[in-house]
Amino acid sequence: MSSYLRTMKESVSGDPNAVFVFLCNFEVERRWAQNYTGLPGPQVSGSDETVQRLEELGALLGAEGDYLLLRSPLDPGFRAYAEGLGLAPPTELVPENFPEGASTSAAVLGSPVLLDRLRALGRAGAHLMPMGTSADEQKIAEITGLRLAGADADRAEKVNSKIYSRRITEQLGLRTIPGACCESVDELARALDTGLAAAPAVIVKEAYGVSGRGLIVLRGRTQADRLLRMVRRRAERTGSDRLDVVVEHFLPKRADLNYQFTVGRDGGVHFDFVKEALTENGIHKGHLMPSRLDREQIADLEKTSLALGRRLFEDGFFGVVGVDALLGEDSLVYPVLEINARLNMSSYQGRATEALSRPGGVVLAKHYPLRLERPLTFTEIHEALQGFHRTGTEDTGILLTCFATVNAQAAAATGPFDGRLYTLLFAPDRERLGKLDHGVTERLDALTARKGNPR
Repeated sequence: MSSYLRTMKESVSGDPNAVFVFLCNFEVERRWAQNYTGLPGPQVSGSDETVQRLEELGALLGAEGDYLLLRSPLDPGFRAYAEGLGLAPPTELVPENFPEGASTSAAVLGSPVLLDRLRALGRAGAHLMPMGTSADEQKIAEITGLRLAGADADRAEKVNSKIYSRRITEQLGLRTIPGACCESVDELARALDTGLAAAPAVIVKEAYGVSGRGLIVLRGRTQADRLLRMVRRRAERTGSDRLDVVVEHFLPKRADLNYQFTVGRDGGVHFDFVKEALTENGIHKGHLMPSRLDREQIADLEKTSLALGRRLFEDGFFGVVGVDALLGEDSLVYPVLEINARLNMSSYQGRATEALSRPGGVVLAKHYPLRLERPLTFTEIHEALQGFHRTGTEDTGILLTCFATVNAQAAAATGPFDGRLYTLLFAPDRERLGKLDHGVTERLDALTARKGNPR
């Protein structure tokens, strides 16, 4: 078992050898958001199939003795591929009943045979490790006897709000991006007035928005007034002026950052890592490791982690915490854009990165978009990337980390559909990393063109 996973297990369970049942519920933010009022406009209903299939990332986090709850079994070729690299996935557990449109958690709750299997694991002392805990995951733990490897649903929901993040950042005296928390239409109006008087643009973020959803950049008074008209019309229509958003100045930056720490059951805080987060219009695109922060800047984040972790523990939370931060053009680190008190995309990279990276090397976590006319098999993708795969002897190469997202949209498609291939790229330096990335892109372009799949 990797030291990364052992440390995580010891922190949240007290036992570095604990058996975990992983449930990678990437849609959890939507569940937490149900009781809050965000920005006006079309709301996403249900859960995007590609987002749900990201649960397969857990295959390379859990150890061979762990378990992984999935919508459907891993592709046999993908499992064999991981095993061949010394990254044997956990045992798969699949609900026997899966209603259309249901989340994996909901399907588990409606599958008596699987629940009996989980009860046996609960009696043996196993822990349930969801990406984040909502009411469904807490119910699974309660009815199976699995010990929840983190805080309960109410505490998890509370501390994952961007309003909570901003308030405790201010209370702890940490460097904070100028802005305000808004829980009414009038508070939003005042925050926009103040923000646009001091900055050319502001960002408005929903309390539970994620990966670009529920986020808008307002560049000037005209755009701000348009938003205010929309929220006021909605308030008149619904009879409620409630709002749950944060307004912040739009700061020029050198880099987005993501760092992780773990708050133990005993209140101890362990700093795990810091990475550069690659984003585009607020949408997550990947991570670059190591970050280009200097030792002093990293030490500041370690100190911040300790302060945040202690405060979270005071509020009843323990578990894995990811924090988004920003390195400004002035080289100042703004240590808290938002707190994600749950596992994050970067959390699932730890075991593989530890096993396959080399001292002094660089790693890029990236997904490649694919425009497909038909589903691709794992073998087709694997063969198309021959010569680029990471092995035990090569310093440069690619690791495929999630295959299920490639064909996630195929079943519902009536024509071409979009897929994603999630990967980790390893190289001795950034120059060779760039060449590897370029080579992989060309091979995938050729594959989709050859198979009648224009990207």
